[in-house]
Amino acid sequence: MARMIFVNLPVTDLARATAFYQAIGAERNPQFSDDTASCMVFSETIYAMLMTHDKFKQFTPKPISDAKTSNQACSACRRTAAPRSTTSSARPSPVADAAILRRSTTTAGCTAAALRIRTVTCGE
Repeated sequence: MARMIFVNLPVTDLARATAFYQAIGAERNPQFSDDTASCMVFSETIYAMLMTHDKFKQFTPKPISDAKTSNQACSACRRTAAPRSTTSSARPSPVADAAILRRSTTTAGCTAAALRIRTVTCGE
C-alpha cells in the first residue's frame, strides 16, 4: 500500500490560495471542495486541504497562528536534479520549480511562498 500525505492548511483567502496551488501544479478536486475548503491534489498520494479559518477551527480548539508574525509550519519539497544523460529517468519537478519561482522571502531558512501563503513552503 502506498504511503499517503494529507495536509490541512488554514488560509485567509480561499480563492487566492486555491489559485496559487493550481499555478504550481495542483488540481482542485471538486468532490471534496466547497466555499469553505479546496482539496488540492498534487499526486495520487499527496493532498492539501485548504480551509477557511472558520472551517479549520472545527478541527482544533487551538488558535491559528498569525502568518505575518509567526511561523505555522516549515516544510520542504526536494527538487530532483536534472538528468546527466538522456537514459536517466530523473526529471526536474515542475511543481518545485514553479514554487521556487514564486517564492517571495526567506525566514529562518524557510522559503515563504508568494501570496503570503506561509503554511507550506518549498525550497531548493
